[in-house]
Amino acid sequence: MTRYIVIGAGAIGGALGGRLTHAGFETVLVARGDHLRALQTNGLRLRTPTEDLTVPVQAVGGPDELQLSADDVLVVATKTQQAHDALVSWADAAVLGGGTAGERLPVLMALNGVASEELALRYFRRVYGVCVWMPAVHLVPGEVVLRASHRSGMLHVGRVPAGADGADTALLDRVATDWTAADYDVPRPEDVMAWKYRKLISNLGNVFQALVHTNGDAAPLVARAEAEARGVLDGAGIAYVSDEEERAARSAGFTMTPVPGVPDDVGGSTWQSLRRGTGNVETDYLNGEIAYLAHRTGQQAPVNERLATLARQAARSGLAPGDLSADELAERLGLPAS
Repeated sequence: MTRYIVIGAGAIGGALGGRLTHAGFETVLVARGDHLRALQTNGLRLRTPTEDLTVPVQAVGGPDELQLSADDVLVVATKTQQAHDALVSWADAAVLGGGTAGERLPVLMALNGVASEELALRYFRRVYGVCVWMPAVHLVPGEVVLRASHRSGMLHVGRVPAGADGADTALLDRVATDWTAADYDVPRPEDVMAWKYRKLISNLGNVFQALVHTNGDAAPLVARAEAEARGVLDGAGIAYVSDEEERAARSAGFTMTPVPGVPDDVGGSTWQSLRRGTGNVETDYLNGEIAYLAHRTGQQAPVNERLATLARQAARSGLAPGDLSADELAERLGLPAS
């Protein structure tokens, strides 16, 4: 029987792991600090628009606390800046019967951005991308809020690089069946990275939500960053899903719905990192990814480059969401506010 080991049980990993556990699938959540202690002591509190569940979960701090077997599937759901350390620690873990996880086990990369799959290929033979559409929030140890109704989210899954053999097809069949039973839609595109690059464009707005929050209208600045990114991706010859195809997929999936007792203005992953004061954010792999691609291909991306810098500075200095106004941010970017 497949066992899912979800490495990084924050918003996304906690929601996925909690849903899988609640649906009866053997699942292990990997966490740290106060969150790990809360999971081990009280279980996972999963709050949704219609539910307030406490799910008893198995939670560990690392691979030394488990015996891996050939039936295990690893799911990395950390932030991208944390993925390298996670991959290294799990890749070398021994698997029952011989060999290491990197040699024998599949790893699914369920995190924002497009860099983690390349990181994983350094350590794992079988790597799969997951394009995550799931409005989840983790701010309190032991608790995840999932703001979706009809379904808990949509998770596009596929082999990286594209092209599946028999073993890949069998794994993807199993994952799709199990995750669908756990309340997710699980499309299986031929090229999952095209979906992840399209989501990368949408995620460029995360930094504005984190820095400005509701302190002014940042929409014109978001549009400028997205237009710059599309130009860089096009110039680099990188394929991404069209807006029409993305809209069609989203319209057939979950609906964002308020959760009782949770403020409507709670933000996404970058907002949550600033809110929790983690000291780091994933912007280097979102807006910073566009800067990287521009540098690598002889292009320029000054807006996204500057946004990545400002996000790093905000995280290091303890800036809270909304401490900058949209006008102040525009000034720091050298752009008009509207």
